Amino acid sequence: MDPGLTFSSRRSPVLCLHGCAASSQSLASSAGLDVLKRGGNAADAAVAMAAALAVTEPCSTGIGGDAFCLFYNGVTGEIKGINGSGRSASAQTLDFIEGRGYTAESPPSPFDVLNVTVPGAPACWCDTVQLFGSHKVSLQEVLSRAVELAEAGFPVAEVTAYHWAECVAALRDDGKELGGDLLIENHAPKCGQVFRNPALAQTLRELGNHGKAAFYHGRVARAIVDIINQHGGVMTLDDLSSHASEVITPISTEYKSVRLWEPPPNSQGLAALLLLNILENFSLKALGHNSSDYIHVLVEAVRLTLTDSLRYLGDPNHVTLPLETLLEKSYSHQRAQHISMDRAIEGVKPGHMTGSDTVYFCVIDSQGNACSFVNSNYMGFGSGLVPKDCGFPLQNRGANFSLQRDHLNCVAGGKRPYHTIIPALLTDSATKSQKPQLLAALGVMGAFMQPQGHVQVLLNMLEFGMNPQQALDAPRVYVHYDQKTDEWWVNLEEGIDPLVAQELRRRGHKINWPITGHARSQFGRGQIIAVGEWWNPSVNQDAHSTRVLWAGSDPRADGCAQGY
Repeated sequence: MDPGLTFSSRRSPVLCLHGCAASSQSLASSAGLDVLKRGGNAADAAVAMAAALAVTEPCSTGIGGDAFCLFYNGVTGEIKGINGSGRSASAQTLDFIEGRGYTAESPPSPFDVLNVTVPGAPACWCDTVQLFGSHKVSLQEVLSRAVELAEAGFPVAEVTAYHWAECVAALRDDGKELGGDLLIENHAPKCGQVFRNPALAQTLRELGNHGKAAFYHGRVARAIVDIINQHGGVMTLDDLSSHASEVITPISTEYKSVRLWEPPPNSQGLAALLLLNILENFSLKALGHNSSDYIHVLVEAVRLTLTDSLRYLGDPNHVTLPLETLLEKSYSHQRAQHISMDRAIEGVKPGHMTGSDTVYFCVIDSQGNACSFVNSNYMGFGSGLVPKDCGFPLQNRGANFSLQRDHLNCVAGGKRPYHTIIPALLTDSATKSQKPQLLAALGVMGAFMQPQGHVQVLLNMLEFGMNPQQALDAPRVYVHYDQKTDEWWVNLEEGIDPLVAQELRRRGHKINWPITGHARSQFGRGQIIAVGEWWNPSVNQDAHSTRVLWAGSDPRADGCAQGY
C-alpha cells in the first residue's frame, strides 16, 4: 500500500444556495467560483476551470487535448452540448499507416506522433463561452486566473505530483523526453513544489485576447505542425485551421424516475446508457450494495455493454450507427437475458482498448444553469510532444483508432476516433411537453471506467440513498479487458468485502482485490453537484421551497467542491 494515500478520513457534502463548482484541483474549483461571483454563468465558470486544470494538472488535461460539454439552460430546460474532439490529419489514411509498417496486430506505440489528433479543447472553450456563456465576462476574464496560475506559479498537489512523475517515467520508457516546459531541472515537480509555466501563460493569454485564431492559426499552429513534422507526422496548417467544434444534442435513457443525458458518438456516452438499460432488468436494491450478486450483475452488464459500444461506436460523419436500435429497451432486455446469476458469461470480447488520464468537473449557477465538462490529453501527457514555447503537450487520442480495414472506428484522414470522455447530466423523466428539471451534473473520468463510474455513482444515490459525497466515497468496481491474455479482469477497490471477492472468483471471474493506494486511480475521479435531496426517500421534496445545492468531490483526487 502507498503509505501516503490512505482513505481514512470522511468528508461532508458541500451545501450551498447560489452557485457551486467541483473539480479535481481546489485551485480550479476556486477559479470557477470566482467567475460565478463576477457575474459569469455555469458555462463561463466551467471554461475557467478547464483552463486552470490545464495549468495545475497537466498530466491529465490541457489545451493540447480534447473536450466535451453538456449545458442545461435553467430558463428553458433545453440541454445542448459541444463535441470538442479533434480529427486525424487529412493525409493519415490506413494505407499511409500500413506503408509505415504498422498493422492491427502490430500498431504504433500509443505515444507515437501518428496518434496525435487536432486539439479540440481550445475551440470547445471558446465556443462554450460564446454559445452558452453569460456574455457578462469576456473570454480574457474567464482565462485570467489560469494565466495567473501559470505565470506566478502554484504548489503542485499530492495525487497530481505522483501521476506527473509516473507519466514522465512512462514516456521515458517509450524513448520520449517530455519538453522542459513541464519539468523542473528535468524532473517532475514534487508535492508542494511551486511550478511555473510561463510558455503556457502566454498561449492562454493569446487565446483570451484573440480567440480560436490564436491557436489554430499563427504562432501556436506553426509550432504544432513543426514538432509533428520533426517526428514524422503529417499534420498540416490546413488540418488545424479547418478544425471546428460540433454543437450536439445529447442522447438519453430513462431509469425509473430519472433521465440520464450523455453526449452522442463519437463519444462513449452510449455505453453508460446501454449499461443502465441492461441493469434496469434487475432488482438492484434488493441485491444489496456491493454484494457478490450486485457486483456480478454489474460486471456482466459492463462486459456486454463494452462489447457493443466498441463494435458500434465511431465517427457518425463517417459511418452509420444504429443508435435508436441499441437504445431500445427491448434490445437491452435481450442482452440482460444472457446474464446468469451463478456463472460468468463465456466468450464476450470487445475491440481495441487503451488507457487514459482526464479531468471531469461541473458547475451549477444561481440561475439554475448547469455545465458538465470533461477535458483530456488521453494518456497522461498524451504524445509527450510539446510544441516550442507553447507550454502544453499534444494529445494521443488517435491511439483509439482501429487499424482493421472493415471496422467502424478504422483510422481515416480527417476522422474523429472513438472517444472515451463523457460528461453527464441528470434530470427528472419529464414528458416532451414539460421542461425537464435538473437533478444533477455528474461525471467520473478515466477511460473505459467512465461509463462504469457514471452508473455506479448514480446507482449509489438512486438505489442506495447516498448523498453525492457518499456516492463518490464508496468503493468501486472496474471491469477491464486484457488483450494480451485475452481475459476480462474485475478490479475491486479496498473496502469491498473479501468474501465478495471470493464468491465472484467461484462464479468464474478473474479478480484483483484489494486495489489500494495510488492504484485506486483506475477507478476514476468524479464530481457531483445535485439540486435538492432527491435521492433521499425520507425527504418530502415538495416541502423544500428553497433550492439547495449538494456537492461531492472524489477522495481519489486532489480537489473539492466549493459553493457560495
